[in-house]
Amino acid sequence: MSFLIVLAALVLLMFVAYRGYSVILFAPVAALLAVLLTEPSWVPPMFTGVFMDKLVGFVKLYFPVFLLGAVFGKVIELSGFSKSIVAAVIDVVGRGRAMLSIVIVCAVLTYGGVSLFVVVFAVYPFAAEMFRQSNIPKRLIPGTIALGAFTFTMDSLPGTPQIQNIIPTTFFKTTTWAAPWLGVFGALFILAMGMLYLESRRRRALAAGEGYGSNLLNEPEPYEAEKLPHPLIALLPLVLVGVLNRVFTDLIYAHYGQTHQLPLTGGKPVVTEISKIAAVWAVEGALLVGILTVLVFAFPRVKSKFADGSKAAIAGALLAAMNTASEYGFGGVIAALPGFTVIADALRGIPNPLINEAITVSALAGITGSASGGMSIALAAMADTFIQSANAAGIPLEVLHRVASMASGGMDTLPHNGAVITLLAVTGLTHKQSYGDIFAITLIKTAAVFVVIGIYYLTGIY
Repeated sequence: MSFLIVLAALVLLMFVAYRGYSVILFAPVAALLAVLLTEPSWVPPMFTGVFMDKLVGFVKLYFPVFLLGAVFGKVIELSGFSKSIVAAVIDVVGRGRAMLSIVIVCAVLTYGGVSLFVVVFAVYPFAAEMFRQSNIPKRLIPGTIALGAFTFTMDSLPGTPQIQNIIPTTFFKTTTWAAPWLGVFGALFILAMGMLYLESRRRRALAAGEGYGSNLLNEPEPYEAEKLPHPLIALLPLVLVGVLNRVFTDLIYAHYGQTHQLPLTGGKPVVTEISKIAAVWAVEGALLVGILTVLVFAFPRVKSKFADGSKAAIAGALLAAMNTASEYGFGGVIAALPGFTVIADALRGIPNPLINEAITVSALAGITGSASGGMSIALAAMADTFIQSANAAGIPLEVLHRVASMASGGMDTLPHNGAVITLLAVTGLTHKQSYGDIFAITLIKTAAVFVVIGIYYLTGIY
């Protein structure tokens, strides 16, 4: 019965998200209904002590990133930089390769360490301009961005600095470069299959006479100036964000060390664990530099529209942050219920260690709606079991790392996933319009995990 309660809460949240209802409202409703059916007396303490604690913690840590990411994307839009880059890319690769161009841009940013949420804000103006000029349906933008930002550069390619590739290192004593060949093979599979799917969708829309669309929401404002900024100047803020994200990370550790104490007069010192916040500080600093760079090179073009544009960006950042924070709170409540333990215990019965790990991490990421959250829960509960089974079968821990990392980014992108909801909110589209394409990418990403496992067993390469 406890398992059915957890499953019902998940299905309810997925349904309301797909139907377009506010997740900010229904995430706590779904979570607390599950608590009510489990033990009614737990509802108030679970809401305050778990759901709100997780929600507030997420907002405290990540809202500045959402805010700066939204403003960064807006000033790039208002400056005309997005149209300049789109025009240059179309000249180079041709209109028929607009989707590949957006996938490459997303991939470069995420592999450079830019947050997935920041990529959504920053790339959307580019994608909207390129799809409009190429007359590709706007409804295909979320699937295209998802392929570039939420898949192979997030957890497959070796060395990626995204959190999904960092979490396994603490459990398996590996590095972010674990199992590099398997990661590369998996990335190539995802990219090839994803582009084949998206191109088939584009050709089908073209044959049906479907264009970009009209009466759409959250459309970037058209840039009216006749002379566009030089593409290299337009690219500079993006390059700086990617490069400085890495540079600032090293500088933060060099300056603050692993922990830092801030002495306060008449109070206890504020102790900060730098390892938990350095990546966030680095992204925030890089985004600030990116915004200032746009203003330095394009202030005359931005200033007249900055007041209204920044208000829209802030509103979008608030909505996106609260959507994702509510999802995070939902996952925390579900993970604390007895039904979640039933699911975790059942998954332990799968004999093959790599298949066991892949299914376990994928399932828990799907249930919690979070790649990092689901993987953290799975490895915290079962890492020792995975390690013992792998040692008995002679499987290197580097392979466990890569499988866990890739599996976390598979079924996490179900309809209730915070990144999915953010992506749709930013692009002004609904689950009904665009989630089908995101789900297709989700299936390709999930299949890639088992392709990688097959390659390892067939060749022994990792």
